[in-house]
Amino acid sequence: MKLKIFHTPPPVSDTERPVPRWAMRLAYALPLLLLPSCLWRLPFALHFEMGQVHDVDMPPYWVSIPYVLGLSVLSEAIAVLTIGLVRGWGEVAPAWIPIIGGKRIRPMAAAAPAVLGGLILTLLFTNVPIGDGRSLTTLYGIVDSAGYTSDAWQALATVCITPISAWGPITIALGIAYYRRRTAPSPGHRP
Repeated sequence: MKLKIFHTPPPVSDTERPVPRWAMRLAYALPLLLLPSCLWRLPFALHFEMGQVHDVDMPPYWVSIPYVLGLSVLSEAIAVLTIGLVRGWGEVAPAWIPIIGGKRIRPMAAAAPAVLGGLILTLLFTNVPIGDGRSLTTLYGIVDSAGYTSDAWQALATVCITPISAWGPITIALGIAYYRRRTAPSPGHRP
């Protein structure tokens, strides 16, 4: 008897070639991986600082609410788009899209933005702690980490924010797997 604890992935019959199981799982897990950081951000929109100690004042509500909500929705929308790298709608544009609807998508048209976006995300979210409340980031050099009023708030922040650092490498891996799968010669093809 097989236990049905985990959701079985949808059939991959809508793709030209079979999608590796690891790629399917990563693509579907990515939006869930980013969800804690999106939820962590939401209280900041209403000026609840989640135990952080800030030297500067929060922006007015008319700035903070749309910014934080927009950032969270945009993050999740981009994460959901990576599912297209393992599904048929990433190979043939859906019919409802004007001009390109129903047309085959070239492998580089999807893989290049995925890999480039993954590289940018990796640069944005790479953070190496170096001690004394400071960390080394790729874009900003050495920066001071935010202080927290208690260890519990800091632990919660770490648990919620840390998974976002995997976003870039996962997107790169999915983009490369997409390109390799789409450009591989067919089994019966002779050069």
